[in-house]
Amino acid sequence: MSTTTVAHDEVHHDHPTGIMRWLTTTNHKDIGTMYLTFSLVMFLVGGAMVLGIRAELFQPGLQLMNPDFYNQLIGVHALIMIFAALMPAATGFANWMIPLQIGAPDMALPRLNNWGFWLLPPSAILLTLPFTLALFGIGDGAIATGWTFYPPLSVQGGIGVDFAIFAVHLLGVSSVMGSINIIVTLFNMRAPGMTLMKMPMFAWGWLITAFLLVATIPVLAGAVTMLLTDRHFGTHFFDAAGGGDPIMFQHLFWFFGHPEVYILLLPVWGFIPQILQTFSRKPMYGYKAQVYSLWAIGALAVVVWAHHFFTAGMPVPALLYFMYSTMAISLPLAVLFFCWIKTMWKGSMTFET
Repeated sequence: MSTTTVAHDEVHHDHPTGIMRWLTTTNHKDIGTMYLTFSLVMFLVGGAMVLGIRAELFQPGLQLMNPDFYNQLIGVHALIMIFAALMPAATGFANWMIPLQIGAPDMALPRLNNWGFWLLPPSAILLTLPFTLALFGIGDGAIATGWTFYPPLSVQGGIGVDFAIFAVHLLGVSSVMGSINIIVTLFNMRAPGMTLMKMPMFAWGWLITAFLLVATIPVLAGAVTMLLTDRHFGTHFFDAAGGGDPIMFQHLFWFFGHPEVYILLLPVWGFIPQILQTFSRKPMYGYKAQVYSLWAIGALAVVVWAHHFFTAGMPVPALLYFMYSTMAISLPLAVLFFCWIKTMWKGSMTFET
């Protein structure tokens, strides 16, 4: 009895407390809480920026800021809201809920989980530091190209573009680490009897999201790295004067950029049927149909990117292909909507929280 008590006391005293607990934690709930807290802070930062944008647009003419500073607000706001607010929020919910939903004690790779989060604060500093310094008249400001980094403007921009490129690299590495962790957890950590086709829809939505992130983030990383070498190392990947092709950057960027829409939506589309079946007080309608529809949406998401630049001069057969593939993605989405409506149909709806 005394030996057991001593051992328990030693474990208790060795457990980090205070700030070290959060720096070193591998608990999925702690890490999920940190993701959600970080997301909320960055949402407030990005929201403050958009208030400046709307104040400037309140009436015609220049009231509060010069055009270049306005463009910086647009670029930094967009990058923060997409990469530093929405995506960490989704990852935070995944950390909290996925182990609980599949009966796992924790995420499969807990240390990787910790490292994935702690890449986010440095990336936030890289995104916001040039903008903050510009407020005090130091430096040439943040990225002013919008979140798309389109050349030639991004090739000619100031050092804020370089900061944004490195921030996107860190954010991308964090997302890939989190995605690998989620994939391994869902395949290897399910409780006995929890088959893939018994997983909650939120887990399915995040599994497909994780595969999309692993497939598309490296393409974005390659595109912005090529942009960096164009800026500083004499390459001409996107410089038309040197034989490069600016449109190639658009292809590379939107190969990530369009799936990013579904990366943000698929976890939500996993949440919705679980919420509806709870508050309709009846079983979910069309579970398998919804799973297959989510997979179809994920597959189509990576083959429709060029509808973002239809006017860029692509050949007509390519335009037709991207038009029809874009229209096709509405079919599995319609299946989801039908299943959600059928779940609510004749249910005992209740609206308390």
